[in-house]
Amino acid sequence: MARRRSPARLVIALSIAAVLAVFLLYTSIAGGSTPSLQPSQLAGHDGTVNLAGRVVGEPTGSARGDGLRFTVQDLKGTATVPVLYRGSVPDLFRTGRDVYMRGALQNGVFVAEPDSLVTKCPSKYSSK
Repeated sequence: MARRRSPARLVIALSIAAVLAVFLLYTSIAGGSTPSLQPSQLAGHDGTVNLAGRVVGEPTGSARGDGLRFTVQDLKGTATVPVLYRGSVPDLFRTGRDVYMRGALQNGVFVAEPDSLVTKCPSKYSSK
C-alpha cells in the first residue's frame, strides 16, 4: 500500500524559500546601499558615500605618503570638492578622467577610503 505524504512539508519549504527570496530582493535594492553622489550633492550627507566626478587641476602629493590631493568636479556641472586619497592609484588616473571612490566628507574635504579609487577612460566608452 502506497503511503500518501502530507503537503505540510511542501508548504513549509515553499514558505521558507519565499521569505528568503523577499529578503534577498530587499537587501539588493534598498538594504545596505551606499548613495552615489557628485560634489554638488555632498552637502548635508553624513557617513560613507560613493563619489563620482571628473579630476580637475593638477594632483599633488603621494598616495603612499601623506596622501594624494586632487579636486573632483561634477560630471556635468561646475561644483568641486577637494579630495584626500591614500592607496593604490590606477594607471589611467590623470586630470580630465572620470573617477569613482568611496569615503566621507570631513571638514570640507572628501577623505576617500584606501584603495577605493577607480577611473573610467572616456575614450573607450564614448560613441564615435
